[in-house]
Amino acid sequence: MLKFLKGVVAGSGAGVKDLPYTIGEPYSTAWGSWTHYRGTSKDDGSAVSIFSLSGSNAQDGHLSAGRNCVKRLRTVRHPNILSYLHSTETEAFDGSSTKITIYIVTEPVMPLSEKIKELKLEGTQRDEYYAWGLHQISKAVSFLNNDCKLVHGNVCLASVVVTQTLDWKLHAFDVLSEFDQNNEASNRPMLQFEWLVGSQYKPMELAKSDWAAIRKSPPWAIDSWGLGCLIYELFTGLKLTKTEELRNTAHIPKSLLPDYQRLLSSMPSRRLNSSKLDNSEYFQNKLVETIQFMEVLNLKDSVEKDAFFRKLPNLAEQLPRQIVLKKLLPLLASALEFGSATALALTALLKLGSWLSTDEFNAKLLPAIVKLFASNDRAIRVGLLQHIDQFGESLTAQIVDEQVFPHVATGFSDTSAFLRELTLKSMLVLAPKLSQRTISGSLLKYLSKLQVDEEPAIRTNTTILLGNIASYLNEGTRKRVLINAFTVRALRDNFSPARAAGIMALTATSSYYDMTEIATRILPNIVVLSIDPDSDVRTKAFQAIDQFLLIAKQYHEKLNTGDTSGSANDGASLIPGNASLLGWAMSSLTLKGKASEHAPVASANSNTPISASNNSSDTQNNIVPVSSSSDPLDQPSPPSPTSVDGWGELENGLHEDHDSDKEGWDDIDPLEEQKPPPSLASIQAAQKRPVLQPKRSTTSAKPKTTLKTSNAEDDDLWGSISAPEPKTAAKSLNVKPASSQNDDDLWDTIAAPPPKSASKPLTAKSSAAFDDNDPWAAIAAPPPTTKAKPLSLGRGRGAKPAVQKLGAQRIDRTSSSGM
Repeated sequence: MLKFLKGVVAGSGAGVKDLPYTIGEPYSTAWGSWTHYRGTSKDDGSAVSIFSLSGSNAQDGHLSAGRNCVKRLRTVRHPNILSYLHSTETEAFDGSSTKITIYIVTEPVMPLSEKIKELKLEGTQRDEYYAWGLHQISKAVSFLNNDCKLVHGNVCLASVVVTQTLDWKLHAFDVLSEFDQNNEASNRPMLQFEWLVGSQYKPMELAKSDWAAIRKSPPWAIDSWGLGCLIYELFTGLKLTKTEELRNTAHIPKSLLPDYQRLLSSMPSRRLNSSKLDNSEYFQNKLVETIQFMEVLNLKDSVEKDAFFRKLPNLAEQLPRQIVLKKLLPLLASALEFGSATALALTALLKLGSWLSTDEFNAKLLPAIVKLFASNDRAIRVGLLQHIDQFGESLTAQIVDEQVFPHVATGFSDTSAFLRELTLKSMLVLAPKLSQRTISGSLLKYLSKLQVDEEPAIRTNTTILLGNIASYLNEGTRKRVLINAFTVRALRDNFSPARAAGIMALTATSSYYDMTEIATRILPNIVVLSIDPDSDVRTKAFQAIDQFLLIAKQYHEKLNTGDTSGSANDGASLIPGNASLLGWAMSSLTLKGKASEHAPVASANSNTPISASNNSSDTQNNIVPVSSSSDPLDQPSPPSPTSVDGWGELENGLHEDHDSDKEGWDDIDPLEEQKPPPSLASIQAAQKRPVLQPKRSTTSAKPKTTLKTSNAEDDDLWGSISAPEPKTAAKSLNVKPASSQNDDDLWDTIAAPPPKSASKPLTAKSSAAFDDNDPWAAIAAPPPTTKAKPLSLGRGRGAKPAVQKLGAQRIDRTSSSGM
């Protein structure tokens, strides 16, 4: 009865069912009487290794040695010693006998003998990996012998296991004991469980149980012999069966042979200390040096780091592929995450990561990359954006919306134009994964700012991006944003490639506009560009005019036939070359490389287009690069359009709540406040300058701000376009139209404003002071500003001119002096 109760209590409290781990399949080999199982954690499903040892007698020596192993493994910690997680001891009753089992749970590992068969390394790669593994085991043995004054007593192939990162670790601590050298004459056993060690692994003094000689020997003597046994089994691939086999050195590498012989010296005092084994020539190889550099990366300066990471991608090609992926790659990711690696390491990380399968990349590398987006290092951010096409597709929509975009968005307002452009390009990959709230409440506000950026190439690429992400905008957002962004800003930009991009974006998104918008807002703005100074802009303008006119014609035919089904612009998909228009924008934005690697941008007066599509999908197109050193235009580049250009103040910019539905374009009314393109404005200004007429009368207190031309000039809007383009950099885009414009005249807003110059206008004073009948009164010379009185206003009666009076007095004085 007592036995039954004891069994119930023991089984319910300490049974395997209460172990927080699940025992899986066993490995074929393990050290001694232990059984090595695969296992998983019941909490999170993570992999572990479970070692079990059973005995039927509580006083069984194997169980005592097992308890010693548990105690030692729990207290001894080192990077090259197996990591302890959990242990328990259970009792199970089977009739009259009792079965006691010890369980040790450790990090997931595999027996070295099985891992070697799995890797199947040969030649140089095998030697490099063996050198790295022996380097790790020698460090573990040196730690036990020299630092802890412990003797492992059982170093061999069976006592080494391999982690998931292919690191070698020492275990099997059943025999582990303190090195007792206080009583050298004592014959008391120093290693309590030395009987567990096979005779083939024992040095001569241990085989004879000469404890006095052992105590006189250095602490590493026994374990150095074990290292020699490990090297023999490693290179021969056979288990050592007797000590005499150690004399066979045919398989031992020549560079390791001298150290191998010193480890197996017959005199314990002359055996090689394991701490000095690394000095062997065999350990001087690329793999060992690379991993050692990564492990002490924090101690290296920036110059050494840059040189190392610059050559790492090519070096990794020569190293064992599995070791690179399972060992070097995690080290790289960790170094980048914690800031010890430079930005060049990111290139190496992505290069090595490309060797992983998609599932492995998403599981092992992608989380580390996502964390890097929060880095404050600008070089890291640049590297991520430059290579986002390599991993962007693997990012989920939730990760992009919640973790990636908030950090990437800081690049939109960065002071570096290069980083702003890279951030803009990255949206081609990230925007499809953003929610509508993020697009409307945040992304479009940033793009609105970039469309008036000081860099013309960024303004151009913003237009291209808008054309490509138009399909991801909801219908209401498209109606508020697209036409205003393309016509009011892009088509009126003073950078000719930006105007060309606006035309192409309009044609590529033509399916989103109804017939009224095409007829009243799109075609009028494109027709003006048919006389653009840049030939490429003119070419694209005529192509767009043909396309939209064809849409209008198809709409007209539908109305005549009474067919009102479908949208008014269904014919856009039937126009040849319409697909290539969108392809042009896509290829332009997705070109990779530095800005200096792209073709130069054509000047405003050049006949060579910067993005020649011409309805041909075979033409190679180049993105407009950001250049801060020189302006690609022939003439000095005027300032970019700003937020006070009359097309919206952008008060709803980046500091508003993201719930706002304003993007910076929705407050624009192009029908009432349209302005001419800069080229046409300059021509009209030059045409009107010689015959500028003053106003007849005015009551305004600020006559200098008058921009409205006379009604007579409004009658002939196209008469002034024949003049050549002036070479001055007029800032006509930054001036708001006068509030007194005639709203009934849709063309009134494109009349040219007077040229802006540093000198005061001739009509600075009120025109009421001049004779209305004298047309030249406005340009009459003003009176001199000198303070001297006029010569005609002399003293007295003024009978004689002042000059004659002074001359007469001079003659009188001369004659009187002569007399």
